[in-house]
Amino acid sequence: MRCKIIWFTGLSGSGKTTLSNYISKKLKKKFKVLKIDGDTFRRRKKLNIFTKKAIIKNNISIINYINRKINKYEYILVSVISPLKKTRIYAHRKFGKNYFEVYTNCNLKELIRRDTKKLYLKAKQKKINNLIGFNSKIKYEKTRYKKIIVNTAKEKVVTSANKILKIINL
Repeated sequence: MRCKIIWFTGLSGSGKTTLSNYISKKLKKKFKVLKIDGDTFRRRKKLNIFTKKAIIKNNISIINYINRKINKYEYILVSVISPLKKTRIYAHRKFGKNYFEVYTNCNLKELIRRDTKKLYLKAKQKKINNLIGFNSKIKYEKTRYKKIIVNTAKEKVVTSANKILKIINL
């Protein structure tokens, strides 16, 4: 079996990591799984700048890291905002039919209500001015190719996870 890459993308607080964690637990019962969290990866690489150039560099670093690990795992789950379609298109081309993009759609009202990291609160208070999808010059760019879309404001984690697992043939 070739490694399948499940790339969770969406705004901060949309449920990328929650879904990745849930699916990882299910997959680890039968498969060798690697989880990559965008926040952890960025901290480890000391990439705490949020310019377009820095975001592209971080996402390309993740793709290159996956490429080095791809033969050691059956599933690699990535949860990263990855707002620029350029990098997601690159990942899609690089990994081909084994790449599954999951867009965690969630409305702004729900994101603000959840706000587990208090980022939306800090953005409202103008303590941060680069929160993608809220007060950043960088906008989340949607891709046009087929992807898995889950609505985390309306669906329970288990519902979204089962939808994803069904599409990736599990």
